[in-house]
Amino acid sequence: MKIGLLTLQLHLEACESLKQKRRIIKPILSRLHKEFNISTAEVGLNDHWQSSVLACVVVGKDCAYTHKAMQIVLAYFVNQWPEHQIIDHRIECI
Repeated sequence: MKIGLLTLQLHLEACESLKQKRRIIKPILSRLHKEFNISTAEVGLNDHWQSSVLACVVVGKDCAYTHKAMQIVLAYFVNQWPEHQIIDHRIECI
């Protein structure tokens, strides 16, 4: 069993408050969970209103599967939310 982890560091330029940030982040996390049946969470920069770190996790039989799944999630994110700049991303297999 392997765990695939995608970490996204985002810059949310349009956010002007933590409340507005939550209104942007919560639907993203919910949609990723619904579309791909993965676990999602905001895992960093929670108190910064224009920055966020999101994590997406999938469990699979091998690293090739989990890596491919996380690449698909990354591509989906880029296509669905082009207004949110990805500062950095990382895909890991544990």
